[in-house]
Amino acid sequence: MESTWELIKKGNTSSAMAALGNTALAIGKGIAAAISGSGPMFASTMHSVADAVNQGFVFTGSVLAERRPTRRFPTGFGRVINIFCMVAVIVVTIMAYETVREGIHLLQHPVEASGYWLNALILAAAIAVDGFVLVKAMKEISRETRVDAKGLGIVSAAFRNVGRAAPPTRLVFYEDVIATTGALLALIGVTVSHFTDFNLLDGIVTILIGFLMLGVVFKVGYDNMVGLIGVAAPRVVEEKVAGIILSDPDVTDINKMRILQEGRFYHVESYIELRAGFSLAEADDIKFRVRDKLLADPDITDVTLGILEDNGVRDWNPEKLKELE
Repeated sequence: MESTWELIKKGNTSSAMAALGNTALAIGKGIAAAISGSGPMFASTMHSVADAVNQGFVFTGSVLAERRPTRRFPTGFGRVINIFCMVAVIVVTIMAYETVREGIHLLQHPVEASGYWLNALILAAAIAVDGFVLVKAMKEISRETRVDAKGLGIVSAAFRNVGRAAPPTRLVFYEDVIATTGALLALIGVTVSHFTDFNLLDGIVTILIGFLMLGVVFKVGYDNMVGLIGVAAPRVVEEKVAGIILSDPDVTDINKMRILQEGRFYHVESYIELRAGFSLAEADDIKFRVRDKLLADPDITDVTLGILEDNGVRDWNPEKLKELE
């Protein structure tokens, strides 16, 4: 059995960094919001508090999800992270509601904020910290999805492949896209309010940040709801698994295959067709050989294979599967 420290080391590093960074930002922003009375700063504070709590939950879930399967839980603990992400979604929903409500209040009763330079300094720091965590999350997406991306290429690679990343990495990515955007909006809001008489912008920016947080809620909530129900692996994963199976010289076809995603891991069930003429012992050897090839992939944790003699009909047709999707 793995020790607690070994599990912690396997936890999602993006969420751990985001939790620490957002805790520091929430404290700084909270002090600035209390001193200045700025609506956008309050909204940004709520966002950082929500992010810090969320990422703490998500990191804990990512650690527990790394536990090995047991007799009682034979498919492992991959979906634990989906449960923790759903808790995080509830936290963000509450914070988003409070943020929108504060924005509406500021529209009805505009206030003249003070302490511009303190607000601007902290928001600039927030953009830097959230931007740094966002870049780390983009790199984590490339690592988890086995995509070779460097330089500015990690940005486009992250947006293309975020759907295949682990749930905690997806949550960090989405939240930090919004956090960086929200801090930038807040900085624009406090700057315009300071140098002009347009105090209503405080309320407008506060409401915008609240709705951005709700956008994260809907996206992350949907992804994790699907994960809790049990979702098929993305087609690119299915094609990779099929390629590994069909690369064996004695396998002629894939009769049926189902790949279930559990957190960031996959469970493979398949019936494979072999060339005619093998004895049962020889067929078993081929099956175990194919199974070992699949288990060599770090993202595949469980493989169940059945063997059939080649029926002379081509059953595995990726193009036909694509049409059915």
